[in-house]
Amino acid sequence: MNIVNILEEIEKVDGEIYERLNPRRAAMKSFFNVGKKISLAAVPLVLSSMFQKAYGQTTLPAAVVDVLNFALSLEYLEYHFYNHCIVGKTPGSAVTDVTFNFPNAASQAAITTIRDHEKAHVDLLVTTLGSAARAPIAYADTDFRAGGTFSTVYSDYNTFLAVAQGFEDTGVRAYKGQAGNLLVSPGILQVALQIHSVEARHASHIRQMRTAASGGSPVYKPWVSLGASGQANDSGVPQVDAVYAGEDLTVQAGANIVGIGGNAGITKAAAVESFDEPLDKASVVSIANLFLQPGKKL
Repeated sequence: MNIVNILEEIEKVDGEIYERLNPRRAAMKSFFNVGKKISLAAVPLVLSSMFQKAYGQTTLPAAVVDVLNFALSLEYLEYHFYNHCIVGKTPGSAVTDVTFNFPNAASQAAITTIRDHEKAHVDLLVTTLGSAARAPIAYADTDFRAGGTFSTVYSDYNTFLAVAQGFEDTGVRAYKGQAGNLLVSPGILQVALQIHSVEARHASHIRQMRTAASGGSPVYKPWVSLGASGQANDSGVPQVDAVYAGEDLTVQAGANIVGIGGNAGITKAAAVESFDEPLDKASVVSIANLFLQPGKKL
């Protein structure tokens, strides 16, 4: 990863980034040219330090701390969910309690990559929050076996993917719902949006993995669409209806998208697919708890 490239991308939206970091633009570029590549593990610390120096956010506003800790809770949840099927045991335990059978090496590699992304998100949020970060959350494999609904989540590949889709679709809507609360901290908002877009890519890939696992029937589109019942829950799992509540809206900014501009081709299904809807914090918490045992709430 090249820090100079990151700074140059930031410069496109903030032309004064170098001056914020150091008034001598050439000196700053020269400094980073000494070591253009840094380890992945160092990225969260480096970026957090840079944003604090550039934007003066040594003390984050209370509302921003609340949003980031909320995001951190979700990232811990997602990380542990994926980590169990990869390592087969609860963090800190020497006992293997999950033997997850992937159908092929490609599917295991994809889930491993997603797990690693979630861990990077955790590390970045912890570093950004500093002493304000909430205590780490650990989940046992049994915490995800919510009653009889998802009892086979770690023994049945299709159930695992269905739950993963629910997690990822919820995460996308959760970040979108909190974006407005981060407007007071543009640097933090930018990072949150970067995480948000990656969560959306995860959701898309999980859906394509479900299509592959089904042999092409049913086909799970890479985005939220209307299901067989005409509702926005296209997961095929009615127990997660709450994940998709409100996703079948067809009115945006006061305009009905169906047939807009006299285009008869823009049906309700097309209108629904064209826009994603946010979720407020309370709704996200309620949804996340659907995937957990009653005694282990978010």
